[in-house]
Amino acid sequence: MVMTVTTSTGNRVTMYCLGSLTFVPSEAVKDEETHKQVLQRLAETNDLATAIRTWFHLADDVNVPEADEYVYHAIASVKLSQVQRAVDVGGAKGMHGWYRLEGGDVLHPPPQADIESYISIFHPSTATASALTAFQSNAKRSSIRLRSATYLLSKRYIASDWHPLGNQLIIPKTKKDSKTPLPCNPYFDFWAWSCRNLEWCGPVPISSTPRNNDEENKTVLTNPRMSHHILPIFMHHFGCAVPSHESLCLLKLFSHERSIIDMGSGNGYWTFMLRQYLSLSSSSLPQQKVYAVDNNQSEWRVMWIDDTIVADGIRWLRSPEQDGGKKMVLLLVYPIVGGDGSAAGGKEGGFTRELMKAYKGDTIAVVGTHNGNGYTGFKGCTMDEYMEREWKQDGWRKVVQVPLPSFAGKDEALFVFQRGEALGGNGNGSNGSGGTTSKPKKKKKKSGKKKNVAGAENKNGKDEGEGEEEEVEVEVEVGDE
Repeated sequence: MVMTVTTSTGNRVTMYCLGSLTFVPSEAVKDEETHKQVLQRLAETNDLATAIRTWFHLADDVNVPEADEYVYHAIASVKLSQVQRAVDVGGAKGMHGWYRLEGGDVLHPPPQADIESYISIFHPSTATASALTAFQSNAKRSSIRLRSATYLLSKRYIASDWHPLGNQLIIPKTKKDSKTPLPCNPYFDFWAWSCRNLEWCGPVPISSTPRNNDEENKTVLTNPRMSHHILPIFMHHFGCAVPSHESLCLLKLFSHERSIIDMGSGNGYWTFMLRQYLSLSSSSLPQQKVYAVDNNQSEWRVMWIDDTIVADGIRWLRSPEQDGGKKMVLLLVYPIVGGDGSAAGGKEGGFTRELMKAYKGDTIAVVGTHNGNGYTGFKGCTMDEYMEREWKQDGWRKVVQVPLPSFAGKDEALFVFQRGEALGGNGNGSNGSGGTTSKPKKKKKKSGKKKNVAGAENKNGKDEGEGEEEEVEVEVEVGDE
């Protein structure tokens, strides 16, 4: 929660960042000069400590990170100066060993060109589907890039062929000459730097499925237990996951002028960005809001909003005033899914299960892991598999599954599930698991050769025209990078 403090001059000031009396989120995102200065410093010197202190106004002398005694508690407990020393070490001692063979041998990092291509997938100036296809079609055989691209494409799902919103679900790239500039998304920019610095070009499966026991078909995979000291800094200053332009546009589209509940809102970064995106539309109604609800059990160094509703989420939904959120969209970023002994308590997924029972609306969006490693998700089960197993009988159906910008070693996605009238009469049948979907009406395709450049997304959420440089299904060879 934000704090209100009294300065030496007697003024009452809202403190959004512990250690700073001058950082105000709504003003910071408009400070183009500071933003440019921070990104330039990151690019030239990899000085994350100074960049963080500058952006969040942490001290007058931003060149002395050792003076900052704040301890960031997340996956580890670190200070800003310690994190900077870890950054300075670079890839020594396996610090950048994100990819390895099934047998455990760590692979050399991918080239920077592949990393830039991965970052570009999520940039507003690219159409995500087309950029993802290019990420695959231009990859070299046996490369980590190819493995990551193939994996992400296999996971991506957009129900544009049967959903009432149709091709509106395919978010286009932003126009250069747009009269309405997009809101600043500083988390994305810091994340992009981290990909370059940590030599990360996207997630791959956590286990391989070799064909015919051929040694050359052992695939690279991410070590799901590995992370980096940078992550606690990002979590405290921005949040647990990076919202992409595509994900924010999709949430805005699904809200359809309804309010959104950011349940378990944490430090409010997703709420902050959603409010910025909703304000871009001239059709946004004054009553359309983003409610940030959190039980305030976690500590954050930075709060992006000052109106978090401190409450138990289930009780809040069941209150007479909210009526189960019947006319609202429910957003869950990193929902609690733990079992016995966890913060959630009880049977695994107890909190999520009760929240689902309490929610009376028709649209649920979840930000969590793509895979079954148990990080931000169920152990051995992804969110879409959980929804298929537990809630299919209640009419819930997956309509979107898109990758999000993932921190090194992680694998995150946005899932959207709907039921009832939101599905436009297509509420029965497959849940779209595994990149497939039922097809009430099969669209006719025009004859002719495929173009090398990606076109519209097909029924599997992939792009048509995946290029002629590489085949869609490629055996990934093992070798040194």
